Amino acid sequence: MPDFPVAPEPLCDRAGNQLQRIQRRLEQIYQLEPAPCILPFVHVESDEHREQLIVRQSREELELVVVLPSASLRALLAEEPSDEMDAYLGAVEGISHFIHIAERVRTRLPTTLLELELQAEVDKFAILSDGGVDAAELPDLHRRLYENVRYLHAKSSEQGERYRLANDLAAKLWSSLIAYGQDDWTQLVLRRFYRASQAEKIRMVRAA
Repeated sequence: MPDFPVAPEPLCDRAGNQLQRIQRRLEQIYQLEPAPCILPFVHVESDEHREQLIVRQSREELELVVVLPSASLRALLAEEPSDEMDAYLGAVEGISHFIHIAERVRTRLPTTLLELELQAEVDKFAILSDGGVDAAELPDLHRRLYENVRYLHAKSSEQGERYRLANDLAAKLWSSLIAYGQDDWTQLVLRRFYRASQAEKIRMVRAA
């Protein structure tokens, strides 16, 4: 298990507000009970780091740290997230992981690394398409998020396989939701998807 980061950079108020805003918006989308505020769990590191969720579990407690690079905080403060999309999505991914673990602990349900990555890929599109994005723009957003992808891990590696599968499953789910084109239906499917097990999620996507 990796060590917890030491002497993290402080969060500025504006970046903290943006992290909280995205956290609460995801909880609203999925109609979840609010998790603890993410801010005390965030450690900001140099841009040499990438987003990472560190988990330590004992018989009595669960410790979480969400590591975010400084670039992710700068991206949160940018007028257009698209200008620093990779860094912005790193912040969304960290928030997604935090909420997912908190919800699974609250409901006493298990989770997996694949499920964490899959949900994060779904959440990225949910956040980027939120707030008045025209329906005609969604296919282009889908291509940018799921097709124009660069992976850091080889396809043959365990991590590489997991990230690629998560991307492909999230892409198929959102492709079917975009094609259906009904906001109310999309919300119902997303909420059902969130509460499903990993096996149920995969079945839902493959049946879409």
